[in-house]
Amino acid sequence: METGQTIWPAESQPTAAATRVETMRMAQAREAALSRLFMAYISTGLVFMLLPGTFLGVWNLLQISGRESVALVSPAWLQAHGHAQVFGWIGSFIFGIGFYSIPKFRGTMKPALGTAWVCWAMWTIGVAARWMANIYLVQWRLLLPLSAALELTAFLIFFRMVSQHQPETSGKGRLEPWVWVVISASVGLMLTLIANLAACIYLALRNESPALSHILDQRYLTLMTWGFLVPFVWGFSTKWMSLFLGLKPVRPRLLFSALAVNFAGVALTLMGWGAQATVFFVVGTILIIAALRMFEPARQEAKTRGVHPSFPFFVRMAYGWLLVAALLGVGAALWDSSGGIWGASRHALTVGFIAVMVLCVGQRILPAFASMRLLWSIRLMFIGLLLLTLGCALRVSSEALAYQDYANWAWSVLPVSAFLELAGITAFAMNIFGTFILEPSHAQKQPLVVRIK
Repeated sequence: METGQTIWPAESQPTAAATRVETMRMAQAREAALSRLFMAYISTGLVFMLLPGTFLGVWNLLQISGRESVALVSPAWLQAHGHAQVFGWIGSFIFGIGFYSIPKFRGTMKPALGTAWVCWAMWTIGVAARWMANIYLVQWRLLLPLSAALELTAFLIFFRMVSQHQPETSGKGRLEPWVWVVISASVGLMLTLIANLAACIYLALRNESPALSHILDQRYLTLMTWGFLVPFVWGFSTKWMSLFLGLKPVRPRLLFSALAVNFAGVALTLMGWGAQATVFFVVGTILIIAALRMFEPARQEAKTRGVHPSFPFFVRMAYGWLLVAALLGVGAALWDSSGGIWGASRHALTVGFIAVMVLCVGQRILPAFASMRLLWSIRLMFIGLLLLTLGCALRVSSEALAYQDYANWAWSVLPVSAFLELAGITAFAMNIFGTFILEPSHAQKQPLVVRIK
């Protein structure tokens, strides 16, 4: 026997093996619990996306097209559609991905799941209450501030929980660039929710309807889109697109320059210089495209396993829509007289860029987060993206023509665009629900392997 070697009794080995088995079972239980929480957030987001969000948006557009005027449609209904899409859909997705992925990426202990479920309930009730207040006017002076307070409180709970997770190795230097971008987007979301609460209190005390005035709504929408949604997509693009598309490494200086220019544009808009801010958004968009190397030749083949091979094409097209949205913003500041060019710019941003990116990246990562599932149908992924893109192209082009009275026939194109987008969004929802319900969880099939030393 070698000097220093320790001989453990044979009867202690089963005890060690049993401990390892129990540890692995606890890890699997933790994974299953996180996946259930994750799927609850994503499913809630899909419901808000389909019914209060997209369906109401289609109904609003049918009314606008039939009356050939946006002024004859209730502003409260238009704002209810936008709130459900941004907070009900995108917000729920962000919360679900955050609660699930941050403990995994940081290698920490499991989060307080009970608190995460409370956060889900508060966020869902808050968004639903806003819908009830705007659409049915049921006790709207009470529901508006209550819904905004619930949403802000849920975000603060979420932010506190995810910010508590620290890297395992504190020896790491600075945070990665994508983390800073996501942090800035989180600040934008917090400011948006604070502005929303202030606006809701003002409306409840002073206004005759639960709808913001046009000027305040324009500034609020800029804060919400360019201050919150756009930086979030930039952050996750920085994290994943080099890997997914095989692009060269991100240029950090250009990335941070794009972020600074973009937030300068948001600040100018809030100070009342919206026309001048549109130039900043164009410059910021050009900088982010260059930073991500989005249209440069890839250094290696894109990773499209499990998704449709058109995935890289639609991601790049989304960034093309972002540039179109920014340029249309400049055109709107110069020539818009009826809201048509502004509307086309906003639609190119929210649907062409944000929604297309969510459909692309969502169907790439959501199945893996849901206990290592595979996407239900890659063909349905392509169909949804194609329909959404066609609908967006028709909407952006016809909205400017119709609202500005450049072409009367364009009013009849608007409903077609709405139904195409609804079909595309529905295909996405079907694919994710099909993945959650019909696809087996491969995480649960992993065998328990225990080494006895």
